[in-house]
Amino acid sequence: MSTPWSRSVSTPPQDEEQRLRELGYQPVLARRMGSFGNFAISFSVISILSGCMTLYGFGLDTGGPAVMMWGWAGVGVFVLCVGLALAEVTSAYPTSGALYYMADRLGGRAWGWYTGWLNLLGLLGAIAGIDYGAAQFTGALLNLQWGFDPTPQSTMIVFVCILLLHATLNLFGVRLVSVLNSVSVWWHLGGVAIIVGALAIIPSHHQSPEFVFTEFVNNTGWSNPLYVTAIGLLLAQYTFSGYDASAHLSEETSNASVSAARGIVRAIWVSWVAGFVLLAGLTFAIQDYAGTQASATGVPPAQILIDALGTGGATAMLLIVIAAQLFCGNAEVAAASRMVFAFSRDGALPGSRLWQRVSPRTQTPVLAVWLSVAVAGLLALPSLYSETAYGAVTAINVIGITPAYAIPVYLRLRAGDRFEKGPWHLGRWSKPIGWVAVVWVALVTVLFCLPQSSPVTVDSMNYASIALAAVLILATVWWFVARRSYNTPSAYGSAREEAEIAEGIV
Repeated sequence: MSTPWSRSVSTPPQDEEQRLRELGYQPVLARRMGSFGNFAISFSVISILSGCMTLYGFGLDTGGPAVMMWGWAGVGVFVLCVGLALAEVTSAYPTSGALYYMADRLGGRAWGWYTGWLNLLGLLGAIAGIDYGAAQFTGALLNLQWGFDPTPQSTMIVFVCILLLHATLNLFGVRLVSVLNSVSVWWHLGGVAIIVGALAIIPSHHQSPEFVFTEFVNNTGWSNPLYVTAIGLLLAQYTFSGYDASAHLSEETSNASVSAARGIVRAIWVSWVAGFVLLAGLTFAIQDYAGTQASATGVPPAQILIDALGTGGATAMLLIVIAAQLFCGNAEVAAASRMVFAFSRDGALPGSRLWQRVSPRTQTPVLAVWLSVAVAGLLALPSLYSETAYGAVTAINVIGITPAYAIPVYLRLRAGDRFEKGPWHLGRWSKPIGWVAVVWVALVTVLFCLPQSSPVTVDSMNYASIALAAVLILATVWWFVARRSYNTPSAYGSAREEAEIAEGIV
């Protein structure tokens, strides 16, 4: 995409391998992903068929149809600003480390360190949240077909199987990941078209436009409608995350300085449009609002499909959604493992020498993949004992990854003319869009931490603030242990650096 505010059309492709060396790294990953594949991985991670469907029940209680629809439209504008600003910095620093490397270069080691830990925990939390959500939808499908009781124990077994599937697929190399993500794009778009088309044609009853765009519902326990509306915006904001995946796959993308930047922006605006259509289709098709909220499947969108399409139709639609969620989780494992690889390459993680190793056959960071799925599995274990644990895992994702988006953007604004633009940039729009992005992220970070239901109990508490504090404490403690080993190189080329990187190839 070329926009009125971006400038990349007349710039010839640069030697990305040489650019990577200039940034301090010897290329060791296979550069086999094209521009469409790079866009596809961020689009797959955003995954409207995962985020919108999983969080739809939250939206029904927190503002209802009006907040879901208008919130999606409004939040999408601000997220696009964040994506544009982040894309500009990505074009200047196309590395697997992405956000933390940008922050390190623009602000110093401490900025990079904390950005890296926020980003890493956010990515690992995203794997847990996405794959556990897929396990829940799988349980709903099994309940629909065979009366299966989706207990926490059985859901956890399905979740572990999904993690193992995604780890295995990621071990075959970035080319397979790219192919799967490209299929995922058409699966998502085709899936939205099929689901919305079926919901528009088959049911004899639909809600009115007045209901869909003006009906306000508050089941949060809070009495202030402005507060409830603000909290309700989080359905959209939760879904619009993970587009940094394009940046994390930079070292495996052709013409990454342009393709990764474009991938971020494309993923957001395509998701924005398709997500609005999906939410509208679901909301128009609601047959029984209270029945949808109290669905025996545990998944409100599944109840909408059952009521509107019957058991057979609902089963087919759920299969589309579950496959989309599986595509999403697979893409997230790819992004998170590259972050683990990059952060380890710069000595930031315990056992860094292990996690930075790359298979000479597939040129994939194999151990980083396994570490990513293992930590995601551990993050979801509390779901065995508490229904609120899934919400806590989601909190780890959004409260880590969203602030990390704004840090390199803020540091780029602070740097002013010292910032060396890449071939894709915003021109005169850079500062206004950048400041809108920073202010928006600051605002939604506060919203993430606010209690979402009243009264506040152990079961209803919003654990995002605790997750944020835990990440910052963990990063601070480990800083004092490992700050001497953590360092991003200024340029690749010394004999010592070549030897150290060679040791990471197994």
